[in-house]
Amino acid sequence: MLNLSAFKNQLAKLVHFPENQSYLLAVSGGADSMVLAYCFKEAGIKFQVAHINYKLRGEDSDLDQKMAEDFCKKHRIQFHVYSVSEKDRKPEHSIQLWARELRYDFFKQIQKRENLEFLVTAHHLNDQLETFIINLSKAAGISGLSGIPANSNRIIRPLLPFAKEEIYAFAKEKRIEYREDLSNRKNDYLRNKIRNEIVPKLMETNDHFLDNFRKSASYLNQTKDFVQHQIAEIEKRITLFNPSCKILSKELLGRESDFVKFEILKKYGFDQEKEIPKIFNAENGSLFFSKDYQLLVNYDELILSTKVTHTKPTEKDEDILLIEKSDVSENRMAVNLESIMGIEGINKGFEWDFDARKLRFPLRLRRPEQGDEFYPSGFSGKKKVSKFFRDEKLSILARQKIWILTDGENSVLGVIPLRQDRRYSGDENTGNILKIFNKK
Repeated sequence: MLNLSAFKNQLAKLVHFPENQSYLLAVSGGADSMVLAYCFKEAGIKFQVAHINYKLRGEDSDLDQKMAEDFCKKHRIQFHVYSVSEKDRKPEHSIQLWARELRYDFFKQIQKRENLEFLVTAHHLNDQLETFIINLSKAAGISGLSGIPANSNRIIRPLLPFAKEEIYAFAKEKRIEYREDLSNRKNDYLRNKIRNEIVPKLMETNDHFLDNFRKSASYLNQTKDFVQHQIAEIEKRITLFNPSCKILSKELLGRESDFVKFEILKKYGFDQEKEIPKIFNAENGSLFFSKDYQLLVNYDELILSTKVTHTKPTEKDEDILLIEKSDVSENRMAVNLESIMGIEGINKGFEWDFDARKLRFPLRLRRPEQGDEFYPSGFSGKKKVSKFFRDEKLSILARQKIWILTDGENSVLGVIPLRQDRRYSGDENTGNILKIFNKK
């Protein structure tokens, strides 16, 4: 039952020490939002109010604004209003989506300007039921069936456990003024059709239908939380690398159910069920794009990284002069790459000894180039550097961190930090040793 005490208890579940936080209330002038504003006021919690006048219902839209504004004037509450005009270009279709985007953009602007922590909306249990039915018709999965979250992304909904009838009863008891939106009685939209035709039929099947749905919604949310925890554990297990990008084991993820694949990949915007089989059947080097991420199929890896839009071509890394001329004093010289400015991305330790008499100076570091080839130590014969990368199963991102050590004729002396060219290596019998190493 909705009363002030129940409201305070629900708010305390959503926000720690609610009286110490700052709030922006979305108030339309209807019963739900006017009750919400009344409860905040009576609870002694400071807040501000935002209202959108969509100008869709003529004088009724203006009277809705006046209802919310008069309440704020009476109780000295800061009031923000946005009146839709021609510049907002109302679309002929998708009015609801357009209206949602417009109001949430407006709310964010106010929150940023006024430094308000939480946005509060007046969604209630009947809204939750309507959302459940809509998502059920869309095969939305457990996240969709869990409905509207009570607290997500700093948007809180303290009236969510309370039925519409409870809210109306509370408004009548406390003599809270509000306005009815008569457009809600029309079945122009799917939600209105569900609200006006389907939900009343469901209510007729069981006197306790809404109470039972309230419990079911709670169970579904607990189930969702449990499943999300399990999904996170699976993702952790199949993650090969994470600091600069996320690399998942394609093989391990491929063993999981379609549900697990979907739940993991949808976090990165790959939420089209038909797209997921394409990812697992794609050729090596294939790229997939979501709104914010790109996914690269690299042998047995799925490499997820933030999508970058370049306004100009990426500049090539400049070559780094390592040793200008031979200066092997006392038959020995050592160069620690860790101390060389401009070298980044070498995350593996190595130690190479060269016979300085075989080297042609100067020695330089550069990025791999097409046609590079060398004689890798531990192997017989010559190998192209690109073939060496494939054999080592290096991802495209890993290849971008590789440096090539070259001599004065641009011959490859080694692929840093992986393999030295054996033709130039030194041993215990070498008189003039040049040591190049990295301590990491």
